[in-house]
Amino acid sequence: MNRGLTGEYIIQKYGDEEVRAFVPFPLPPNPPLSINPALREDLDQALISLGRLDSIATLLPDIDLFLYIYVRKEAVLSSQIEGAKSSLSDLLLFELEEAPGAPLDDVIEVSNYVAAIDHGLRRLKEDFPLSNRLIREVHKILLAKGRGREKDPGEFRRSQNWIQGTRPGNALYVPPPPERVADTMGDLEKYLHDIPEKTPVLIKAALMHIQFETIHPFLDGNGRIGRLLITLLLCHEGVLRHPLLYLSLYFKQHRTEYFDLLMKVRTEGTWEAWLKFFAIGIREMAEGAVTTAKRLTDIAEEDRIKIRDMGRKGGSALRIHQVLQTRPVATIPFLSKKTKISVPAVIGTLKALEKVEIVKEISGRQRKRIYAYKRYLDLMIKGTEP
Repeated sequence: MNRGLTGEYIIQKYGDEEVRAFVPFPLPPNPPLSINPALREDLDQALISLGRLDSIATLLPDIDLFLYIYVRKEAVLSSQIEGAKSSLSDLLLFELEEAPGAPLDDVIEVSNYVAAIDHGLRRLKEDFPLSNRLIREVHKILLAKGRGREKDPGEFRRSQNWIQGTRPGNALYVPPPPERVADTMGDLEKYLHDIPEKTPVLIKAALMHIQFETIHPFLDGNGRIGRLLITLLLCHEGVLRHPLLYLSLYFKQHRTEYFDLLMKVRTEGTWEAWLKFFAIGIREMAEGAVTTAKRLTDIAEEDRIKIRDMGRKGGSALRIHQVLQTRPVATIPFLSKKTKISVPAVIGTLKALEKVEIVKEISGRQRKRIYAYKRYLDLMIKGTEP
């Protein structure tokens, strides 16, 4: 449905130019959404896929092993959308103090994102409401170090921002003036709390995401926070017990369509087209996560069978293998510390694991060597290449 503008333009002077800043109307849309049978089917299939994803957690031998690497994959993808060049391997190297990885600002940015996700989920588990206060807390952590730390972490903006262009006068899109940010975010918070009416969770997540991106309440980090809020909302509403669903890969793969749909919702009110895109993304990413979880489980079990045939080194190899499932890039001192196995024994065990092609040395150095759990890492890296 084409409703026309879903907000109003505020004309303001910036220097010698007149600038039109867009202020969205409060949610839900008016006139109401038109959910035809095809769109209803897309939304239903997305929910079914989320149910499968939530149930896979009960089948995994250790959900924390999967979550550790999966959350980091999302952090890399979400930061890449904003222009960061670091890879999943870079982040894992950075987290090993013995082997700081590639472009420092990029990898710090990704590391901050991991901390922001963890903080948001921990607060929700403490029964803290999904609110503007929590959004600001998460943002403060996101911009705590590295690039963006001078952009008022944890505070709604007090100056005008814009998307693309060198100034508001030639920008692709200009969000609300700073004096309207508090009110528009207050309206969004009410919508998250089912005021003025209760909204089905997938529709709420989809509309919330666009509204947040339209308001663009921070000077930096809006895209990353907007994507993170989808996962926080799904966990907060009980659709997922664990943070297993992320849309950054889908948005990265369909980047042009994603940005076109955001603009069309603002200018034409085509909420239904956005909902269809969003529902398909939820389904595809949920099904992809299920497949990945099953494959990682299979790889780990196949390798455990190989390790059992290794004889006297099997015991230490199993302990190293367990660590590598959360840290598929590791150094010898790190593995020694985590497994409490002596450095010489770790070196001997890694040589044995190399022979059966479970690990691979990736630094090419004689000293401070770095090992990768190759098949495990290769599967998780898919889609995260800068």
